[in-house]
Amino acid sequence: MKNSILLALIAITLVAHITLWPNSPNPPNFKEAKSIQEMKDSFFNYLLPIVKAEEQKIRDTRSSIEKNQLSVLQMKKLAKKYHLKRVSKEKLLNMVDVIPVSLVLAQAAIESNWGRSRFAMELNNYFGIWCFTKNCGVIPKNRDKGAKHRIKRFSSTEKSIEYYLLNINRNRAYKLLREIRAYKRKHNLKITGKSLAEGLDKYSVIGYEYIESVQSIIRQNNLTRFD
Repeated sequence: MKNSILLALIAITLVAHITLWPNSPNPPNFKEAKSIQEMKDSFFNYLLPIVKAEEQKIRDTRSSIEKNQLSVLQMKKLAKKYHLKRVSKEKLLNMVDVIPVSLVLAQAAIESNWGRSRFAMELNNYFGIWCFTKNCGVIPKNRDKGAKHRIKRFSSTEKSIEYYLLNINRNRAYKLLREIRAYKRKHNLKITGKSLAEGLDKYSVIGYEYIESVQSIIRQNNLTRFD
């Protein structure tokens, strides 16, 4: 009888864990991993379902644009969200598009030190995203004199990923990435994280070296399997 009760409790715990973990406000403590591989596996397993869920939202919106299912007001709101001065279906389709999962995971790994950085653990900021308004986040310890940026605070990992995807899709700094994606889509070529990484030279002050780091993470961890 005791064994039956114990097994039932274990089963309930496992089901709850599987169901709730991807949306949990408290991600795993990646610092407690017993090996590098365990840390990586834990990191990818935690982020992957969240990334896929956010990407699906983008797919759904893109589909609505393609099928002309949005009202004039909805299109205006979407154009404003993506910082367009006027509504343009063509321009929106170039911006409202998915980012390869491999690229998202690789950047998250670099920018958050595999989920172990202070900003990831305390602010849910996995991508080193800045903000410039009072109380939008915390001041980094090594901020240059005269600099005014802060590290943005997010209420959850989901919000961090949602904002990152929006930032890549609308920020002028990543226009090249979007152009590469549009070209590949137009010519029915596979859109991969490695190829789109070529448009990230302005994400970091180290320029092309950053691109090589992202591509290396993708290659070493076989992240293309998620694209």
